Amino acid sequence: MKIILRADGIIRSGPERLLIDDYIKRANSTSRSVGFLNIFEEQINLRAVKTITEKTKILLRYNSLNEKLIILDERGRQPTSKQISEQFSTWRDNNIKKLILVIGGADGFDQTNVPNDITRWAFGQQTWPHKMVRAMAAEQIYRAISILSSTPYHRD
Repeated sequence: MKIILRADGIIRSGPERLLIDDYIKRANSTSRSVGFLNIFEEQINLRAVKTITEKTKILLRYNSLNEKLIILDERGRQPTSKQISEQFSTWRDNNIKKLILVIGGADGFDQTNVPNDITRWAFGQQTWPHKMVRAMAAEQIYRAISILSSTPYHRD
């Protein structure tokens, strides 16, 4: 299973870029041993897209037959890191080919264009800067893979 972290906007440099790259690199170094093929970031420049509806449709594109879409949204449930790793494992075991975690733009998602069966997760009830959410998502991907591979990174 591939894991994609998809987000609106391009982060070219800075401390967040370093964190994201580091966690994705760490995840990729461990992922194959527990059945994950590749983890990567997909940055989409939506600056020219005018409406939130159009942005939502672009960010949420996927093939529902063998891909799983998760949106990071303040309305989502707040799973623990252990629950995230268990969910990744379940999707992997159910032959999901691609797992796509999506971070919306500054205005979030047009809720009328978000399918009802989409998984929604939140990193708490606070509002977070998008660059930090991207770094936090990359870290949680790495943490989930670390839990599945029984490395000492995660401690209960």
